Amino acid sequence: MTDAALPPLTLETMLRQMPKVELHCHLFGTVRHQTFRQLNARAGAPLADAEIDGFYTRGEKPVGVLRVLRALDAQLVRSAGDLYQITREYLEDAAAHQVRHAEFSWNPTGTVHGSGIPYAMAQGAIVRAIQDAQQEFGITGRLIAAIDREASPQAAVEMVEWVKAHRCDEVVGIGIDYREVDRPPELFARAYAEARRAGLRTTAHAGEFGMPWTNVRTAIELLQVDRIDHGYTVVDQPDFARECAARGVVFTVVPTNSYYLRTLPPERWALDHPIRRMPGLGLRIHPNTDDPTLHKVTPTQAWLMMVRDFGFGLDDLRGFMLNGLDGAWIDDTLRQAWRSAWRAEFDALRARLPQPLPSDDPPHRALP
Repeated sequence: MTDAALPPLTLETMLRQMPKVELHCHLFGTVRHQTFRQLNARAGAPLADAEIDGFYTRGEKPVGVLRVLRALDAQLVRSAGDLYQITREYLEDAAAHQVRHAEFSWNPTGTVHGSGIPYAMAQGAIVRAIQDAQQEFGITGRLIAAIDREASPQAAVEMVEWVKAHRCDEVVGIGIDYREVDRPPELFARAYAEARRAGLRTTAHAGEFGMPWTNVRTAIELLQVDRIDHGYTVVDQPDFARECAARGVVFTVVPTNSYYLRTLPPERWALDHPIRRMPGLGLRIHPNTDDPTLHKVTPTQAWLMMVRDFGFGLDDLRGFMLNGLDGAWIDDTLRQAWRSAWRAEFDALRARLPQPLPSDDPPHRALP
């Protein structure tokens, strides 16, 4: 059947079928609801069902989410097999939305000190799941060992030492996660320096939760990260944002999560969200799920929000797709091959959309 004879697609179907990378996703934010209940049962049910159910309920503001998330390390994840199951299920779910390559974060400090699973055993289980998922679902997975910014700078250095002692191809770099409030990036400069010396790639959550734009500058200039997770408050300093644009820094943004989304009035959040303004400053952005089951979002829905809520058009989305490939920690030969193939796939899918498409109007980000 020729392309011309193929049935038309809805926008959502097109976005589901388009090839994707995912660069900003936290392993413990991907746990399926039923799996969470299973882990709780295996651990002797330390959490009430209502607490677990609340983890999967999104209101105007999440309540108790971090406490339940921490319970995974502190009470529920008790074996390497648990980590294997969570990882394999995440990659299966992502592959169902045509995520071809996923770089996802895991917090080793919590696992080792909370769950009591030795680092080598935990990493080995996650890596086995990555390898099995590639064979079963055709998705490549890479692990980012994330610093727990709520722990000490010494714990961050310890974590980097674990990664260095157990190097493997599937563990490509380090990041930093959990709440940015009162935990500026400079606290972890030594850990990042050690990681860079070891040849690890680096990213960092910065400019989220309404934290100052200077945290983004610190992450780029002091920690020397390869990309930025979130980074929204960089729009508060347009001159520096343009410097980031000139450097080609990729910002892995999350349509469902930020300080802004949870504080702006419901009728204004999409209009006033910094994601709308970032491309207008020349910034290279790429949409991600962050914590898909926690946020009740899929990779397809994250991309759909970029059109439906933020007003971007299909040319924008095509560019965001390529930004993701440029920001991914993959071999340059593979990157170039994917860029060529994915452009062709995107264009073929786009040609099957009915015309005209409202999303092809000038995006709202151009509004003052």
